[in-house]
Amino acid sequence: MKNELYGKDILDLTELTTEQLKAIITLAIAMKKNPAHYADSLKGKILGMVFAKASTRTRLSFEAGILQLGGHAIVLNSQDSQIGRGEPIKDTANVMSGYLDGIMIRTYADADVAELAAHSTIPVINGLTDLHHPCQCLADLQTIYEWKGTFKGVTLMYIGDGNNVAHSLLIGGAKVGLNVAVVSPQGYEPAADIVAKAKELAEATGAVITVTDKPETVIGSTDFIYTDTWASMGQENEKAAKEAVFLPDYQVTAAMMAAAAPDCKFMHCLPAYRGSEVTAEVIDGPQSIIYQEAENRLHAQKALMLTLMSAEA
Repeated sequence: MKNELYGKDILDLTELTTEQLKAIITLAIAMKKNPAHYADSLKGKILGMVFAKASTRTRLSFEAGILQLGGHAIVLNSQDSQIGRGEPIKDTANVMSGYLDGIMIRTYADADVAELAAHSTIPVINGLTDLHHPCQCLADLQTIYEWKGTFKGVTLMYIGDGNNVAHSLLIGGAKVGLNVAVVSPQGYEPAADIVAKAKELAEATGAVITVTDKPETVIGSTDFIYTDTWASMGQENEKAAKEAVFLPDYQVTAAMMAAAAPDCKFMHCLPAYRGSEVTAEVIDGPQSIIYQEAENRLHAQKALMLTLMSAEA
């Protein structure tokens, strides 16, 4: 059967239907259970990886993933290529399309990724931008499904800065029917247009989308508590100012975990800063599933690459 997502771009998860998103998650779980079955699925395929931002999990998951599927990866750091010297994105896109089978880019401006996709004839994957982190969300959804076996009736509370991770969780959660509550201090809420889009998408799946500055209004029904560093890459100079606003009410503590559902799990996309957004007691404790979540980046990225880069996936 022809793969309808072959050659498509994934910039913020709105490109996927609910069924397509769930199919990628199902495929990721299958690939995790039986990696040998997929060993030559992308044999001979080449993924170009463009990095304007530092990376650990994104680079490792994509590079290891394409190798495990029989393909190859070529890494371009923006400062080591013509991209960093101001080559027009249109030219870069057309040239890369002639050499490669797919592009993953991790950068700042969403507009740059959209322009790259507009001029490429091969699939472009957003590996992280200032507004979106769709690849992280795929791994997060996979992790939640592995624990619950469903998204219906499950609630994830994201607490902290309304950043790119929060945005993707809102979109992805709404798509699959996961209830998502984003809890942020006033002035640090997720973007209003992304919240509106998530609520629109949620109408079709029955997901409940909540944005509030009061953790106590949602904590009791929460199955997963998720946080991220308060100062994202490029915002390190804001760290002290944000800590003054976020501490102590928006820090994930043992007391917060105890107030949630009895089997509530803790999630974090990493890197984490113990003592800031989360206490060491929580992130290193028995409720933490951060390393399962991190490993799932590999499986989710493999499923995404296979879906976009193979006509028969």
